[in-house]
Amino acid sequence: MILVLLLVAGCDLVPAGLRPPPEGVQSADTRTANGDLRPQARPGQIEPAAAPEVSVGTLGRSVASLGNAAEPGLGLKTPLVRTTRPGRVHNPQTGQSVAVTLIPIDGPATAGSRLSLAAMQALGAPLTGLIEVDVFGA
Repeated sequence: MILVLLLVAGCDLVPAGLRPPPEGVQSADTRTANGDLRPQARPGQIEPAAAPEVSVGTLGRSVASLGNAAEPGLGLKTPLVRTTRPGRVHNPQTGQSVAVTLIPIDGPATAGSRLSLAAMQALGAPLTGLIEVDVFGA
């Protein structure tokens, strides 16, 4: 009986769930509390929520309008970031730059951004218009 099992273990007649994974390969399945199989992420696969965010460098170009003028400080609400963090915006038309706090908002990366009143003034931008800015992470 054992000899038959040993001979059959090397062929495809044994169900995949009963065969151990090849040497050096970890199983991609785990069992839940009630014994059901639960698939796990493949090695090297990054979950979207766990993907690292670029911390330094160009995040992109955005068209910005004046945000809430009652909010103090230098800030840019933009869909180009996922977490609040320091950054910088640059007005390519005037060459002026200002350090700001980058604040995430929902929307695609191509959606517009909202600059604080102080940031708009520091960039020399018209308060009633739209301004194209380059956004950098710090």
